[in-house]
Amino acid sequence: MPPTVLDTKGLRCPLPVLRARKAMKSLDSGGILEVHATDPGSVKDFKAFCETTGDTLVATEESDGVFVFQIRKAG
Repeated sequence: MPPTVLDTKGLRCPLPVLRARKAMKSLDSGGILEVHATDPGSVKDFKAFCETTGDTLVATEESDGVFVFQIRKAG
C-alpha cells in the first residue's frame, strides 16, 4: 500500500507535527505517513513525536531544503 502523503512545506513548528498527528489518526496500524516539510526544526520534532507516540520513524531524507519523513503507525 502506498504511503499517505502530507505536504506541510512552508509551515513552521509546531504545525507540521500537529497536522501529522491528525493525519495519523486516519491510518490503520502499520500504515505509513510521508510528511514533506521545510522547517529545519522538524527533524528533531518528528523524532520526538515518534518517541512520544510509539510510532516508528522509518526514514528521514533531505533534498533541496525539503525534509521527507516516513512514519509507520504503531499497533
